[in-house]
Amino acid sequence: MSPLFRRRPPQDRLVTLIRKQGCHLCDDAQSVVEKVCAEVGVPWESKDISRDRQLHDQYWEQIPVVLVDGRQHTFWRVDEERLRKALTD
Repeated sequence: MSPLFRRRPPQDRLVTLIRKQGCHLCDDAQSVVEKVCAEVGVPWESKDISRDRQLHDQYWEQIPVVLVDGRQHTFWRVDEERLRKALTD
């Protein structure tokens, strides 16, 4: 199979949740990210915009923001099926 069509192994993927404390949408997004990542075996991390000026400047109007492999996947509300598809296709 051509390398262009090979899926990346789950452990080589990364989901990043950009959030802030006290944000109920961020808490909801984290629940979805945790669930989907656990199911498909993809690691995830959380970054707080109040601790990173660059992230704050870039995303403060959109949080929560979900990145998949460093690229913006979604913001505000995380659709479980869409995230799962992005991680398994």
